Amino acid sequence: MSTEKKSQSLTPQELDFHHAHILARYVTETGKILPAKMNRINAKQQRKITKAIKRARNLRLMK
Repeated sequence: MSTEKKSQSLTPQELDFHHAHILARYVTETGKILPAKMNRINAKQQRKITKAIKRARNLRLMK
């Protein structure tokens, strides 16, 4: 048996502010949060991502 871990991608609902490197894909180069239409996610997921990004910014994990 292999002891390798399978890499799972996190869904927007599983993301937390600790995952700043993943949250960076939902932010532009200038730091603006991309709209849900561009991210192709629903409103509930967008609200969760927005909260996580704002928390990461406040904790200085993101710019």
